[in-house]
Amino acid sequence: MLRYHDVGDPDAPPLVMLHGSGPGVSAWRNFRGNLPLFAERFRCLALEFPGFGISDDTDLHPMAAALPAVSDFLDGLGIERARLLGNSMGGVVATRFAIAQPDRVEQLVTIGGMGRNIFSPSPGEGINLLTDFVEDPSRERLVAWLRSMVFDQSLVTEELIAERWELAVDPEALASARRMYGRGVLQAAAKAAEASGEPPYWAMLHKITAPTLITWGRDDRVSPVDMVLLPMRAVPDVQVHIFPNCGHWTMIEAKHAWEATVLAFLTGKGGAR
Repeated sequence: MLRYHDVGDPDAPPLVMLHGSGPGVSAWRNFRGNLPLFAERFRCLALEFPGFGISDDTDLHPMAAALPAVSDFLDGLGIERARLLGNSMGGVVATRFAIAQPDRVEQLVTIGGMGRNIFSPSPGEGINLLTDFVEDPSRERLVAWLRSMVFDQSLVTEELIAERWELAVDPEALASARRMYGRGVLQAAAKAAEASGEPPYWAMLHKITAPTLITWGRDDRVSPVDMVLLPMRAVPDVQVHIFPNCGHWTMIEAKHAWEATVLAFLTGKGGAR
């Protein structure tokens, strides 16, 4: 069963918010600080992907379960067309949805993660630290991963560590994380995708028809900023905004600047459409 947070005027334009991945992550923890502002203009629908937050798990790889969940979610609510806003994994899911079902996406906003590494090694430092944690969970490994997520280290508070630790060691959440980030999983997934003969999603970015805003933290250690170069050139109608002194959690670390940029884009005040 899919669960979600519904905030704002039910008659306002729908804004579907898709969260990232990692220990203890959920839509609420990704976007709870941003919901009040966006709910003034939109009906904010923060979906919890299968196996995350308060949604039920499946036996599928979390990414494989997430993409059809977006269609099921929109269909279940009777929403034909919506704006999509995705963070990290959620940004990739939103991008893949915009490629597969372009008529259902009014606008697309992503936060890091979209694209592919050009100059930097893959996987990034933050992904390797995440793998270390899911393979052998400890508080120290969780803290190391959390510190890789932000530029401003003061954001890694004892309260944040305690909150994430409680959720990250939940057996179901940990099993889901291991299916996605266990040692060798990323390499096996890449080999399976190559063997399938199907083009990777980043080779089909030209099929996106929705006006797109890509946002990124310049100092992202999880998804290095050079990943933006491919979608910046391949997506037909795209804007890119890179925030300095900011890591992977752009919507948290550069909160006010990011909110102003995204809101201007969504309301048609962020450049020619």
